[in-house]
Amino acid sequence: MLGPQHDRTAFESGVDPLDRYFRVQAGQDARKRMAAPFVLVLPDGMIAGYYTLSATAVNLAELSAQIVRKLPRYPLIPATLLGRLAVDRRHQGKGYGRFLLADALYRSLRSEIASFAVIVDAKDDDARRFYERESFLSLPDRPMKLFRLMADIAALFK
Repeated sequence: MLGPQHDRTAFESGVDPLDRYFRVQAGQDARKRMAAPFVLVLPDGMIAGYYTLSATAVNLAELSAQIVRKLPRYPLIPATLLGRLAVDRRHQGKGYGRFLLADALYRSLRSEIASFAVIVDAKDDDARRFYERESFLSLPDRPMKLFRLMADIAALFK
């Protein structure tokens, strides 16, 4: 979990909004309990990457009929938001993104808070493709908003 001992000033993923968030806003969001930032710290103390988790909800009408028929008819369905995920550019291509994603999915699964899926809002096509390679599905009318069902995540960690 992100703490005051972590030096965020040198972190640079190459995606300005993700870098700015991590340097400026992540600590505030953690203190205000708006998001839970988690960091991957290397043995030398450098932060190789981070992600955030928070609670969210999905409008039932946004989901496909195949998914909806298995859910209760609540207007909003609880989910976990993987709000941000970034790897420092000096450590990209080493599998840290997949490691961070796996950690986020595992933490989401282990949470005692009810959640039917993990939701992501892909920032660009590269991010969307990354999540699709990891078995996330796009919402029918919103191709940049993707999800992975908790039942699928549970099977992943069996």
